[in-house]
Amino acid sequence: MPRSMSPKPKILVVLHQENSSPGRVGHMLLEEGFELDIRRPPLGDALPETLAHHAGAVVFGGPMSANDEDEFVRRETSWLEIPLRENRPLLGICLGAQMLVNHLGGKVEGHGDGLVEIGWYPLKATEAGRKLMHWPEMVYQFHREGFSLPSDATLLATADTYPNQAFRYGDNAWGIQFHGELTRVMMHRWVVRGAHRFELPGAQPGRDHLGGRLIWDMHLKRWLDEFLRMVFGGGAVGKC
Repeated sequence: MPRSMSPKPKILVVLHQENSSPGRVGHMLLEEGFELDIRRPPLGDALPETLAHHAGAVVFGGPMSANDEDEFVRRETSWLEIPLRENRPLLGICLGAQMLVNHLGGKVEGHGDGLVEIGWYPLKATEAGRKLMHWPEMVYQFHREGFSLPSDATLLATADTYPNQAFRYGDNAWGIQFHGELTRVMMHRWVVRGAHRFELPGAQPGRDHLGGRLIWDMHLKRWLDEFLRMVFGGGAVGKC
């Protein structure tokens, strides 16, 4: 008789636009043996009532604000109680991290001088962050709001304009402000579709986004692979 195949562990992937992709994060998780359960709450997809059948969750970014009054934003922010209560690995990226901050009672807001981070910017690990792993010196950003550090959270990485860049809450919840998930194709798409934002104070021109990728993306990719293995387990190195 044929040997029965054990089902692959599933990672819940929460996206916020019809054409959004989990990008490099998705590729790396697939290579590590996970199955992706992709949901898009703005398009009406429901989030599971429990993560008992999932190995964890990743909540990605999007053009909306974590402070928006849309029903799906409020519902998704409240839903974060489930992975926290069930102690499942949870990673929030940009908007996902900001939703987590709001859920934990923190504050999401823009810079006092109106500055944004859109392009490549320096990152500095805190002492707690350095104890966990090696962090990249430059990271890719695309945001107009930042967040306060939630009570009882541990700051892992910081920067000049928006000082709270990465944090850990409890054993299994993580939030990062920057983007390591972009493939080359995704970055080209963001540069084209987001070009109108390059005039905002502090933003970099599109050529610097693409030029910076040639210099710093390899280090960001290596960090992301190590970070995902730390959060979700596994060992395969991503090749996207």
